[in-house]
Amino acid sequence: MREANGAVAESPLRILVITTGLKLGGAEQQIAALARVFVTLGHHVAILSLTKGKEIELAPGIVVVELEMSKTPLSMLAALRKARQFVCRWQPDVIHAHMVHANIFARALARSGGMPPVICSAHSAREGGTLRALAYRLTDRWCALTTHVSEAGRQAMVESGAAPSGRVIVMPNGIDTDRFRPDDAGRERARRKLGIGPADVLVLNVGRLVPEKDQSMLIDAFRQVAVSRPNARLIIAGDGPLRHALAAMIADSGLEHKVTLAGARNDVPDLLRAADVFVLSSRIEGMPLAVGEALASGLPVVATAAAGVIELAGDAAVITPVGDPSALASALASTIGELPCPQAERDKRRHQIVSRFDVLAVARQWLAQYQRLRGTR
Repeated sequence: MREANGAVAESPLRILVITTGLKLGGAEQQIAALARVFVTLGHHVAILSLTKGKEIELAPGIVVVELEMSKTPLSMLAALRKARQFVCRWQPDVIHAHMVHANIFARALARSGGMPPVICSAHSAREGGTLRALAYRLTDRWCALTTHVSEAGRQAMVESGAAPSGRVIVMPNGIDTDRFRPDDAGRERARRKLGIGPADVLVLNVGRLVPEKDQSMLIDAFRQVAVSRPNARLIIAGDGPLRHALAAMIADSGLEHKVTLAGARNDVPDLLRAADVFVLSSRIEGMPLAVGEALASGLPVVATAAAGVIELAGDAAVITPVGDPSALASALASTIGELPCPQAERDKRRHQIVSRFDVLAVARQWLAQYQRLRGTR
């Protein structure tokens, strides 16, 4: 077969992805983006999701099976049996698991025997506590390769004892730079739709509303910003268990007309085009896709020094200490004061991502790993 660039490729691969879920998280979006490229290049993709429900958009032709696994041992055994039956029927060349629960599940599946090679990808610098590190270590032998999306995350896995240093490598996230790009006409449409006026400065945060993302610290920082920058607005796109607590914090701070909890969104590219500044407030990351997407869109980025941020952004973002609202507020206010950004700065941010993290290049790295392992057990 021939790939899009005309090069002769090896025979199509059958790639089985196992994921903890298919919600609107960064890891899930990465799964969808890679799968889209694999299908475009002529390969076959099936996805086993441990949990029920699909919020992300997948390319046509991808087979999805929901195992509906719960926390009980009987449910896990039933899910393993269903997964094994699917593997025997679909005959994948490789199994690629993402996130801690799916990684342990895929290794247990490999332990049952007769499985194709298993690759396990970790996406967070903190995959869990002592028990999860022990589970990783005890099941390491049933996995052909373990990867992490950042060097900081890889090192954290090694230091926790979850994986031997020689058994885990870095494979970065890929950014769909065609989907995330500057678009002045799209920007005006998106701002009108959001009700953002010409004089307003829109600060955007994208992430699940969970403690690791530390949006409570972001709201505290933005309260300080709003004093000196009254035209600033903050939109937090994402949902999660902290939604009600964050809404109460916004109300208590008197920010109801300046801060919006926008919920889970499928229009993040449009939100990025509408924004003037992107902000990341996380305590824990692996390699934050949202930062890469913002840079690919040409946006100035202010981010905490969570794992993977500096590897991804280099000097194209302003980095502040984790958990420091005053430092984050100061950096945001300074960045807002430097708007509008020169075109050369926008181009530099986009080049930082296109040159190193474009999803097509990352997908080809994965295909090379799959081909290397193909046919092994």
